[in-house]
Amino acid sequence: MANFKEKLIRFMSGRYGVDQLGFALVILYCALTLMQNLLHWPLFVILSLADSLWLCYRIFSRNIPARQRENMVFLKFWHPVRDWFKLSLNRIRECRTHVYRKCPHCKAVLRLPRRRGEHTVCCPRCRERFSMHVIFGGK
Repeated sequence: MANFKEKLIRFMSGRYGVDQLGFALVILYCALTLMQNLLHWPLFVILSLADSLWLCYRIFSRNIPARQRENMVFLKFWHPVRDWFKLSLNRIRECRTHVYRKCPHCKAVLRLPRRRGEHTVCCPRCRERFSMHVIFGGK
């Protein structure tokens, strides 16, 4: 067993390996395979095969700067998507205690305590004041 591990380490030295894009490709492969099993469309087989080939190419590649650039492009796309999902989950989780509003001046999303009535809010980002009206819920 130790001999195999040493051979694998020697083989992978100088190769790129798995990063965030590689992990996303694994998840995409699983989703495509599941869709193919449910719908039996040949298109999903072709897409999952292309996805797995691209994943293997990236893992075993020795051109590390190119793979890092690909990962950075992916992360520029992924981070806003991830942040939107986190914000949506927080909105659902805290819907009884907090309300989320956009600042009309700088468009920053503000997390405010839920209170009934008319309130004046100062945006911490742009320091502009605006009025906010909450109709339901709160203390």
